[in-house]
Amino acid sequence: MNAILNTAISPLVLILRRSGLLTEDLDYHLVRASMVLMFFFFGYQKWWPYEAERLVPFISNGPLIFWLYPVFGHQGASWFLGVSEWTFGALLLAGFWDKRLGILGAAGSTATFIATVTIIPFMPDGWDPAAGFPAMTGNVPFLMKDVVLLAVSFYLLKQDVVRVTQHQPAVRRSKAAGLVHSGQE
Repeated sequence: MNAILNTAISPLVLILRRSGLLTEDLDYHLVRASMVLMFFFFGYQKWWPYEAERLVPFISNGPLIFWLYPVFGHQGASWFLGVSEWTFGALLLAGFWDKRLGILGAAGSTATFIATVTIIPFMPDGWDPAAGFPAMTGNVPFLMKDVVLLAVSFYLLKQDVVRVTQHQPAVRRSKAAGLVHSGQE
């Protein structure tokens, strides 16, 4: 079995290695771009009454977001989420150029998906009565994507923190050597 796998995989690995795709940050940039697009589209939906209606079971059963209705009202809660999603998406987009802004976007994204993932255990009729857990029904399958989006958000947060912390010592060393003017960073 190993010989078959090695024969099949080795040429693919060699092609990918030679392509340069594995030596660059393509994966990191694709993940960031996909999150920006996702926040743009999901944020846009929040401006329309059909989405405000669709959110009722999620917000009503969310242990971390139930307060949105008493504070903002029905449509206002949807708008609040839309503004939040566009803000986090814009910060993630800005993270292409300034990792500090990327950290803010990824932190907001992480908080967003912590809030949505915590809805899963509280969603009524989320598990098929005949098959039981883990047979999902109703709104739970839609929420399960947020488990992956939470992992992606945490990945971006980690990557941006690492990049910022690696850059700061280099700036300090450059200043100490007189290579950076006082106004530059």
